[in-house]
Amino acid sequence: MQSPENATEMLQIAADAADSKGGEDLIALNVSGPLPLVDIFLLVTGNSERNVAAIADEIEDKLLEAGHKRVRREGRAESRWVLLDFGDLIVHVFHAAERVFYGLERLWKDCPVVPIELTERVAGE
Repeated sequence: MQSPENATEMLQIAADAADSKGGEDLIALNVSGPLPLVDIFLLVTGNSERNVAAIADEIEDKLLEAGHKRVRREGRAESRWVLLDFGDLIVHVFHAAERVFYGLERLWKDCPVVPIELTERVAGE
């Protein structure tokens, strides 16, 4: 990984943001071997287009608030598969059907899984 501290920090922020909006089945993959310009992919599932959009918006907002620069965003209008490119971290927020169809876990199955520990939320948050 090029800058593991930065990628790990961004992953934590993004995972907590996704969890706060009901993101499911979070999986992080270390793709730095086959993709030298990216360290981590975060895959998240939302249960509707509205949920996918809310998850993506929250992740983007929290990473921007933490001072990370977004390179690119794609798919927000349809909210079936939103891609957020933050350089070291690329987040894929999928509607459940798209996640199964595109099967990124299968495509990147040789990449190590990066453990995610979600921050405990206080009741009412």
